[in-house]
Amino acid sequence: MWNKHTEKLQNCLSSIEVSGNLCCKDGCDQAFAVWKEMTERLRDQGKIIYLIGNGASASMASHFSADLAKNAHVHTQVFTDLALITALANDISYDQVFVEPLKRRLTPNDMLVAISSSGNSPNVLKACAFAAETGASVVTLSAMSPKNNLRTLGDINFWLPADTYGMAETGHACILHYWMDSVSTSPA
Repeated sequence: MWNKHTEKLQNCLSSIEVSGNLCCKDGCDQAFAVWKEMTERLRDQGKIIYLIGNGASASMASHFSADLAKNAHVHTQVFTDLALITALANDISYDQVFVEPLKRRLTPNDMLVAISSSGNSPNVLKACAFAAETGASVVTLSAMSPKNNLRTLGDINFWLPADTYGMAETGHACILHYWMDSVSTSPA
């Protein structure tokens, strides 16, 4: 069973699709090269990478925020503070929990990395739309339905043909680790 599972994961990762207006005619290698260049430029300019997601994707956002800060020396931020999230959800709306803090912080030279297995979380979609309107770079990671809404909102969009949350989350972690390792300045 384990070998079947890892074979399914390998097939999922091998079937990744990349789209966006900054790259991608040549597939994943070009997308990762462009993402690396964007990240290095952002680091050199002292700009910020915001990472967002819900549930396990929020945990992943927090994990990679820490790894990027420590290993790539990039200024990162996540919105995982429970008091902030619940205050915004209660007083404004849950679909605004990312947009509201971004309104006060995001600049056109920053980057938003949005992680969503379903690709249809309203709060993530609204944050991507806001970031694009602001002029910030947007990178998305989604899975499940090939027609999910997140898949077309970024400058670079990674989509995995995963049919379970476990496969989607494992694949997204692999994508994020590959990116983070490519921009790390610290030894592994």
